[in-house]
Amino acid sequence: MKALQWGIMSTAQIGQTQVIPAIQSSSNGEVAAIASSSGQATEVAEALSIPNVYESYEELLSDTTIDAVYIPLPNHLHKKWVIEAAKRGKHVLCEKPAALTADDTQEMVTICQEQGVTFMEAFMYQFHSQHERVRKIIASGEIGEVKLIKGSFSFYLEDRSGNIRADAKKGGGSLYDIGCYPIHAIRHILSTEPSSVQAHGEIDTERGIDLSVFAHMKMANGVHAMFDCSFDMSNRNEYEVIGSKGVIHVPRAYRPDVVNDGEGMIIVEVGGHSRTEIVKDDQYKNQVEHFANAVFEGQEPFYPGGQSVRNMKVIDACYESLKSGHRVMI
Repeated sequence: MKALQWGIMSTAQIGQTQVIPAIQSSSNGEVAAIASSSGQATEVAEALSIPNVYESYEELLSDTTIDAVYIPLPNHLHKKWVIEAAKRGKHVLCEKPAALTADDTQEMVTICQEQGVTFMEAFMYQFHSQHERVRKIIASGEIGEVKLIKGSFSFYLEDRSGNIRADAKKGGGSLYDIGCYPIHAIRHILSTEPSSVQAHGEIDTERGIDLSVFAHMKMANGVHAMFDCSFDMSNRNEYEVIGSKGVIHVPRAYRPDVVNDGEGMIIVEVGGHSRTEIVKDDQYKNQVEHFANAVFEGQEPFYPGGQSVRNMKVIDACYESLKSGHRVMI
């Protein structure tokens, strides 16, 4: 089977611990090269058996044997390097958030389309089959009509000095880093878009970032949605779907790989009775295999660029609401 030749742009931990191993274990991809501006590429390449090393991103993009790049750079650099990669004819898997605004994301998506390359934002969690199972339970009518959906993603950020997540100039803040997940999950599970949002937050005035965001969204189909994200609360990565007859709780929604070895959990409560379904999967491997298949088949990926733009429009509206204190139409 043909293997997509990947170049990795940066030595970011998410690449080292998750995405590079996923590509190396995939059925249709190989990690051919890694580049870093920090001087750490050689060390990482040796540790992870990557054959080629470049000391700059430009050098990697000039390698004509590279088919696609994975970009886990700081958020503020996504736009620049996605566009540069597209102009060199490289397909692009870019970490979330795709960019810092919906307009920037649209520009990236448009250029990728013009250059004939595949672009996908790396919301890996959606490739875990527990979420499709949730959608099937909802569609079955078991919990009745959906009335409310709630999503949460939080962890306590211990060392905030020098951490890019807490650096406003680099696209830091809880909404960009982890709030994008429950926003995405709400849209994905309901297959509809929010029509308005009102957000409140806790701001780190010293660093100029949102430490926590708490938001209410009214969905286009009339369902109410609430989400929260935070660098200032205990670990949670979950969502809950509340219907007229029952409730679905997904307590390992976004990172079941961290402590549960990819084991997702779905808890369904109806009429005083509860059952738990365990769904094991490898969301990172599924993601990179899907992306490679989309490239080989010349098909739009499961999560196309237009969806990334729509997710960023919600984030834009949340920030606008935080600043104005008012509900914002989307």
